[in-house]
Amino acid sequence: MKNEPALDTSRRGFMGLVGAIGAASALAGTLSACGRKQDGGTAGATAGAASANPEGTITAAISYELGTNGFDPMTTTSALTIAANWHVFEGLYEILPSGNREVYPALANGEPTKADDTTYEVTLREGAVFHDGTAVTADDVVFSFERVMNPDNKSLYRAFIPFIESVTAKDTTTVTIKLKYAFSLIAERLAVVKIVPKAVVMADPKAFDANPVGTGAWKMTDNSATSKQLVFERNADYTGERPAKAAKMIWKVMPDESTRTNGLTSKAVQVMDLVPDLSVETLKASATVESVQGFSLLFAMFNCGSAPFNELKNRQGFLYALDMNKIIQTAYLGNASPATSFLHESHPEYKRASTVYSFDLDKAKSLFAETGLTSIRLLCTDHGWVQKATPIIKECLEAAGLTVEFSQDKSAAVYNAIDGKPEAYDAVIAPGDPSVFGADPDLLMRWWYSGDTWTDSRMHWKGQDSWTKVQELLDKGAAASGAEQKSIWGELFDFISDNVPLYPLFHRKSTTAWDAGTLVNFKPISLTGLSFVDVGTSLA
Repeated sequence: MKNEPALDTSRRGFMGLVGAIGAASALAGTLSACGRKQDGGTAGATAGAASANPEGTITAAISYELGTNGFDPMTTTSALTIAANWHVFEGLYEILPSGNREVYPALANGEPTKADDTTYEVTLREGAVFHDGTAVTADDVVFSFERVMNPDNKSLYRAFIPFIESVTAKDTTTVTIKLKYAFSLIAERLAVVKIVPKAVVMADPKAFDANPVGTGAWKMTDNSATSKQLVFERNADYTGERPAKAAKMIWKVMPDESTRTNGLTSKAVQVMDLVPDLSVETLKASATVESVQGFSLLFAMFNCGSAPFNELKNRQGFLYALDMNKIIQTAYLGNASPATSFLHESHPEYKRASTVYSFDLDKAKSLFAETGLTSIRLLCTDHGWVQKATPIIKECLEAAGLTVEFSQDKSAAVYNAIDGKPEAYDAVIAPGDPSVFGADPDLLMRWWYSGDTWTDSRMHWKGQDSWTKVQELLDKGAAASGAEQKSIWGELFDFISDNVPLYPLFHRKSTTAWDAGTLVNFKPISLTGLSFVDVGTSLA
């Protein structure tokens, strides 16, 4: 599955966001973020039977293809490259993909130092160097933030840091971060910007995109689509607190479910992601298998700028028509939870929405009768797990009296077909999961409801009164903290549930299988992809 965000209209189509992570933490209150924890997965029944072999090799089966999406952390959003970048790059702060999503200093040497409500300083970790051996400087940090913040670069990560006015070098190892307004989630949000070597990027941006150079515990040595694998080696010059626990990692690209399953059962790999629901019981005979509830979702997105879904009653009728319990049981054997809010119920900031779209066929028919809706064009992505649900969704809509013109395609093709083209579709069914970038509700909502790519080019919702209200509440919530912030987020959950320009149908669980006897300290995650931060192997 791929992470399903917007397309970079200037360079290449962004592939999708499907995966899964659990959620945010109780983020309110203090600005101190180091060691702060965010929900997002269980501790996992892992830890191999033996100690980690420092010269060992970790082998993994990955479900996502390499495709054409590069590794530049300013632009990439595909599932495979995001997971790879967790190991290759660092931000000033990082959020652990596994467990309770602890926020910790990565390239920063401690917490942000607060000068006043809108001014912070961050000092770099002593001795930090890029994979090419050059020292990390404040200029590299400034460059990394400025290129994300530059609207000409069309980076989707820009939408996550609207509170930053500027990042400047105080000296060679310290940066000053000036905010536009007080913001309570500083370290969490600084984590979305990965620090890159200015000289390398400026010399040849395309080469850097293809062969990433970061400061992480792992260096990528092969990412060939021909070899159909990613290869990483330990970064011997790494100076951070989470060094590589093995000498090498090999990620074998295996989109086919049976190939991944056979790879694990035959011991060709030690771990696989995206375990098929029907294979869980079989795999339990030879591996550890665990499902982790996360934010990852399937959503319905509506063309709010044109008939028929510029009419709110039609959007609501669409959602009432869907028998989500039937869809989840039939397609996923119950391995998901129907949406009762924008967030999944295990998220610390969850609040049940004012409108919950429980299956109500009579209500759906009544709403369609009021508006006269009789037919729609439904466009769906063709991810394997999505295809298990979309025929049932079509049947539900037809049972509500609609004629459904149904088509499906690869995610890039779907978004290329509709971007900036309000005549191209009525509704889209697709997967998404911005929680790979962070878990706080502000970030998760801004992914879909703030940036122009989704609200303007796709939903054709920007400028409507409901859009304006959401932007006001997002900005108000970002500047608040504690109980006030949580209350504003709750108001947003209610308002979005009432207006549904784009809305979750269900939140998925992510199922991972692994050899607990040879992987040391491995933990399953609810995010798209696999994480080997702090993970070793007992094998040679």
